[in-house]
Amino acid sequence: MKIDALMMDEKDNVITCVREVKKGETVKYRNGDQECEITAEEDIPFCHKIALGDLEQDGVVIKYGEMIGRTLRPIKKGCLVDHTNIYSVPRDYESEMIREEK
Repeated sequence: MKIDALMMDEKDNVITCVREVKKGETVKYRNGDQECEITAEEDIPFCHKIALGDLEQDGVVIKYGEMIGRTLRPIKKGCLVDHTNIYSVPRDYESEMIREEK
């Protein structure tokens, strides 16, 4: 199977297209050992994300198994996810650090 997009982590709700995808095209990707596909509901530029399911307004966007932002408005399955419809959420990295015991 030729891959059109990459899923970085099995928890992700977006995939990253490794080619330009036109509306209506089938996008193939792997989720672990499973071969999957989704139909693009709009044009997806090279190296941009596509939603794997419907995301509601202020919904969490997950890539690399981590939250990378929240949605500014609803995003439908198969649609483009980019800076025009998501925003970054500051993280408290200090509280997330693994501290060595002394």
